Amino acid sequence: MIQKTTLFLTKCFLFIGIFLFTKGNCYAQTPAIAPQQLPFTSICAGDFVDGSVFNEYFATFTYLNFPTGTTFEVQLSDQLGSFNTPTATTTLEVIDITATQKTIKFAVPEDLIGSDNYSLRIISSTGVTSPRAANFSGSLSFGAYFKKYVAPFFINNKEETAVICSGGNTSLTVYNPTPADPDSSPANFSNLKYKWYRDDVVIAGQSTNTLIVTTPGEYYAELDYGSCSDENFSSNRVAVSTSGSGSAVTIDSSLGNPFCPNGEGTVLLATSGNSYVWKKDGTVITGATARTYSATESGIYTVDVDFGGCTGTGTIDLQSNGFDASIDVADTTVIDPGETLSVSVTTDAASPTYEWFLNGNTIAGANSNTYLVAIKGNYRVVVSQASGCVSSREFLFKVNSSADPTATVIPNIIKLSSNPYWELPDIYKSPDTNVTIISSQGEIVFEGTNYDSSKWIIQDFKNVNPVYYYVIESDTGEKKGSITVIK
Repeated sequence: MIQKTTLFLTKCFLFIGIFLFTKGNCYAQTPAIAPQQLPFTSICAGDFVDGSVFNEYFATFTYLNFPTGTTFEVQLSDQLGSFNTPTATTTLEVIDITATQKTIKFAVPEDLIGSDNYSLRIISSTGVTSPRAANFSGSLSFGAYFKKYVAPFFINNKEETAVICSGGNTSLTVYNPTPADPDSSPANFSNLKYKWYRDDVVIAGQSTNTLIVTTPGEYYAELDYGSCSDENFSSNRVAVSTSGSGSAVTIDSSLGNPFCPNGEGTVLLATSGNSYVWKKDGTVITGATARTYSATESGIYTVDVDFGGCTGTGTIDLQSNGFDASIDVADTTVIDPGETLSVSVTTDAASPTYEWFLNGNTIAGANSNTYLVAIKGNYRVVVSQASGCVSSREFLFKVNSSADPTATVIPNIIKLSSNPYWELPDIYKSPDTNVTIISSQGEIVFEGTNYDSSKWIIQDFKNVNPVYYYVIESDTGEKKGSITVIK
């Protein structure tokens, strides 16, 4: 067909300017387009070539008897091969070969619906279209795909095994841990199709990202790009077996066993099933019904797994090689003004270190296992073990004052031995009240609103009792006075 059309055009060229037609019924002024053989068997866009996404294809054609200024473009059929609703292409470049021959470099859309039934033709701006172009193998139809995902992937949460009951089933699904990152999994592209295999034989009629398995065997999935498919774009293999008892249930610890505890503990992972019930030392753990459970303590952990018709139980004797610690204070304690509270931490940690905090701020010099609390506030102590199993534990407690919160008397004496902080009544601790403290040398040692006694640390002294001056400014007026520090 291509050779005949080209011969037809050649004959027409011999009679340019002649207004009579020949025996071959060739009208000298009739526009015509003759596509040449396409230089590909399939359009397989989306592969990475030299670090870039490949999407460049060429179509060459000859043309005759078109007015000056006529333009041409590549027209792609729909996925069924029809030109009634053609697929838009993007012209990248038009190359003039001769006065009657051009090559168009074009790209296909990224949302192209993959199919092996596409056709291609050339269309002019005057509405003249060419016959369908034959591809490199001589066919008028060819495959066209845009590969949105070009990498291996995982199924079954990366697990290599799965269990079903006799007569039951399980689902193998494309693994998608980070849906917010489109390139992390092919499951993020809804128009992709898959081929599923059992024992290396394709399973007919299965093209979604999930496969319901009822028969034991070795399963894997491959991205289905038709004639552009690549076995490198396939998943891990999963061995599916049957079980009627708990012998197939195992529990793995992400940090090993024994494990070194951290802030979130070790993640216990059970054999894949349909539902889970976790227990610790024989007691059901409320809310623990997922495949994983984060454990922070030693103990005998079990999990009952429902495989859809039968259940199994797995067990792990989880051991921690961390340390134990305890604190001798209640969650909330009340002290009287001028009263102190001694708090102690007991631990078996090797060479432990301690950090004490008041209202989120580190307490300078507080680095032993005991601390003398003199003012109210929210306290925290962190115990750390820096050798062996490096880990830490923390304890929180709150200390309130029995003083009347409506009191207005401003203290003018600070006794370091009992309470080394200047405590203000709550009425002066608001965003609308500014507190300024000035030393006898005129240096501002504190200034701000929402006064917090822990923010002004009073230093010890040797001889003369230090004197400070305060100014309290609010909407209701101004208060001034002095503060004397004594031993």
